[in-house]
Amino acid sequence: MELSLRPLLAASLIGLAGITSGCATKTPAQKASGEIFDPYESTNRSIHGFNLGLDKVLVRPASKGYIAVMPPPMVDSVNYFAENLSMPGRMVDSLLQGKFKQAGHALARFLINSTVGFAGLADPATEFEIPQVDTDFGETLHVWGFGEGAYVELPIYGPSTTRDAVGVVVNMFTNPLDFAPTKPVNNISLYADGARRLGDRGRYADTVDAVLYDSADGYAQARALYLQNRRYKLEGDAPDLYITPDEISTEGF
Repeated sequence: MELSLRPLLAASLIGLAGITSGCATKTPAQKASGEIFDPYESTNRSIHGFNLGLDKVLVRPASKGYIAVMPPPMVDSVNYFAENLSMPGRMVDSLLQGKFKQAGHALARFLINSTVGFAGLADPATEFEIPQVDTDFGETLHVWGFGEGAYVELPIYGPSTTRDAVGVVVNMFTNPLDFAPTKPVNNISLYADGARRLGDRGRYADTVDAVLYDSADGYAQARALYLQNRRYKLEGDAPDLYITPDEISTEGF
């Protein structure tokens, strides 16, 4: 009997997110200013230290070895494969957000890349000019009106917020492929996403190392970059939600 990793990962993330988030809420002034809300910084820094140790001992050397051994086209194929497996789940999130055209794009990309693209190892959908679809349940909660909540750092996953941490857990169970009666390999989407993340870590090693190891405060810099990028993705160019230059300058940049 095969062991499913999703319930174990979900339970771990729910418990740790609960520990770090507690009952803290933003004040109206904090919501208006978009300042960093990190009421459990001590716990987050402890988890960041764990993640940093894991990166030093395992992830960083493994990613460099992976990139050194695997030809770039094969790394691309693994990334395409992982991306393609995520499309049905992104279709579900698009539907929940009321973005029906985007849901159609996700479905079209999955069908084309799964067939013409050799089971997702290639990306002909992009050549056919079908738009990329990048969404998740954290964004769905945002569309539904939920605030981002406190900043949290998740084990292995890294920077997040309480809203996005819930999204990570929910997305473990919303991909229709996971409910197929027959699957070639149990947990295949988790393995594929892990390989994709490993490839990205190796490809962007210099940038990641600069954030984690070369800055005065790697935790603060990773936190600021995550929130800046996430808010831009969800809010576009709404300036009130962004970290100010003065705030960034005090966070180890």
